[in-house]
Amino acid sequence: MSTNKHKERTQFSELPLLARVGIVAFATVDATAKIAALVDMSRRPADKIRGPKWAWAAAQAVNGFGPAAYWAFARREK
Repeated sequence: MSTNKHKERTQFSELPLLARVGIVAFATVDATAKIAALVDMSRRPADKIRGPKWAWAAAQAVNGFGPAAYWAFARREK
């Protein structure tokens, strides 16, 4: 006698408009920041970045935190 106590997943289209706008806005800002960080990394010499480039590139996989950490801590003055 197993009962299924799992809730059905809410579809994106079922979310309130404000929630959908917020999700899309965050995803757009996050993707833009990741792309900008990766482009900056590819153009900036390794001696102008604190730590190895590969580690900062891998950090971009962490949503929100990766790009913010790169812009705040990784870059040295040109």
